[in-house]
Amino acid sequence: MELAYLIYQILFPLSIAFAAIYILMWHKHFDVNFTMIFTLIPIACLGYFFTSFTKTEEGAILAVKLSYIGGCFLQMFILLSILDLCRIRIHNRTRALLFLICAGLYSSVLTIGHGGHFYSSHSFEMIDGYGVLHREYGFMHMVFCWVLCVFFLAGLICIVYSWFKKKQVPKRILGLLIVTDLICLLSFFVGKRVFDNFDIIPLGYIVAEFVFLLIAYRINLYDVSDTVIDSMVQEHAIGYLSFDFKYRYLGSNETARELIPGLSELSVDSVLGNSNFEKTIRRFIDAFKKTSRMKNFIFKVDASSGDPNNDRFYNVNVNYLYDSYRKKGYIITFTDDTSNRKYIKLLDNYNDRLKNEVEAKTKHIIEMHDNLIMSLAMLVESRDNSTGGHVIRTRESVRILTEEIRKEGKLMLNDEFCNALIKAAPMHDLGKIAVDDAILRKPGSLTDEEFEIMKSHAAEGALIIHKILLNTDDDVFKTVAENVAHFHHERWDGSGYPDGLSGENIPLESRIMAIADVYDALVNNRFYKGAIGFNEANDIIMEGMGSHFDPALKSAYEKARPRFEEYYSRLKEM
Repeated sequence: MELAYLIYQILFPLSIAFAAIYILMWHKHFDVNFTMIFTLIPIACLGYFFTSFTKTEEGAILAVKLSYIGGCFLQMFILLSILDLCRIRIHNRTRALLFLICAGLYSSVLTIGHGGHFYSSHSFEMIDGYGVLHREYGFMHMVFCWVLCVFFLAGLICIVYSWFKKKQVPKRILGLLIVTDLICLLSFFVGKRVFDNFDIIPLGYIVAEFVFLLIAYRINLYDVSDTVIDSMVQEHAIGYLSFDFKYRYLGSNETARELIPGLSELSVDSVLGNSNFEKTIRRFIDAFKKTSRMKNFIFKVDASSGDPNNDRFYNVNVNYLYDSYRKKGYIITFTDDTSNRKYIKLLDNYNDRLKNEVEAKTKHIIEMHDNLIMSLAMLVESRDNSTGGHVIRTRESVRILTEEIRKEGKLMLNDEFCNALIKAAPMHDLGKIAVDDAILRKPGSLTDEEFEIMKSHAAEGALIIHKILLNTDDDVFKTVAENVAHFHHERWDGSGYPDGLSGENIPLESRIMAIADVYDALVNNRFYKGAIGFNEANDIIMEGMGSHFDPALKSAYEKARPRFEEYYSRLKEM
């Protein structure tokens, strides 16, 4: 007996030492169940520690109650750890139910000395100078044993299932979990039958604690997402900042605050204001909100020296901020892309000596690019039940209309803008590639639901063009092409789609495209209608000035009308 109590006195400080090691190893990604295990084991060992010193019945009962904290709750937290490590999800209500069951068991433990629920009877005596509590077990102790058996069995089933079915769960971790589960089972149910005067349960706790230290040491290495993020953050290679759905600032890391100095002055929970950097952040989020696929942007940081060669470029990614599995806001990450861009620039400089050849090849590439755009537009058009040629005709209509606008001189359109608009006109319906054939080629009228799907082609077209032209150097063409696709169905009075823009909020290129698109649809056959005459088409266009179309384009359209009719008459004669 003296040896047994000496072991109890050694095990308690050892459990404290293991808990201290865990604290030194602690990482923010550790599961809370781990922390509870390393909290409960020292408490349970403390109960056995007190047993070796108690000289009174009251002291012996108190020591027993302390030791049963581990018995009642520890197996639950070990089971929850097994579930989490095996990536088996259970509902929070189930976790709460397990806790209530364990709390109920421990409540019956607290009746020791006051009732016969857990111990039906007990007595105390001193043997060789040591206090010994003799006990007869009651009904709740039998329930306690059955609950432990269920916990042990459930944990073992999860481990075996994961071993054979879950390839992404490390076998080494599963092996350690099996060891832990068996040690706890054997120490509780076998120990007392082998050793009459020595309870090996605290020894089993210590071994389990050591095994969980090994698991804790390894577990974060297997969590690739966390380790990669932590590594990149430590190397200052990634910056991040987050906001809730009401644009309230939640926080950022040091790298993000270095990139955007104004963040240091932005108070947590403050709403984005109107400073330049806040408008930029809001623009990123707004673009992501319009379509969650558009979440990659470029952020440029000018060099303090003023030398553009020292400018830095960052890829900006916007995504939802999650709390467990629930969306709570937005997270914006910045990753340094300067080295890639400098490498590209180095290649460009190297090719300067081949300037003439490059220019010739570039011209050829541009022609191929234009042909590719036209081919892609015609491919999309071929899926539609139109008469064909719409993209070519609207391009010519846009050319005629822009020439008349420039002649008027009311709107100052430069060559770059006009060329970009004419070139982009065939791309205005690219988004229809994302519309199902059953809707796109439907011979009859569309239902309201089908029309909503059809309307999505405008935003989808802008997204496709954004990706196609992402790395183009022609920023004017990229902007014009995206706007033409995105907003050519907007109306001057705000009744259009997809964003319900009105007036001059609609880009000029989209307002011009709208006239050419509608005019072509009126004077040509479509699967849902026949062609109408030039006079009737003109009446419809003129009636739409100020509601559908920009009234400022009215006079230019009137001057372009004879050329429209001449062009379409010539086509009909072919």
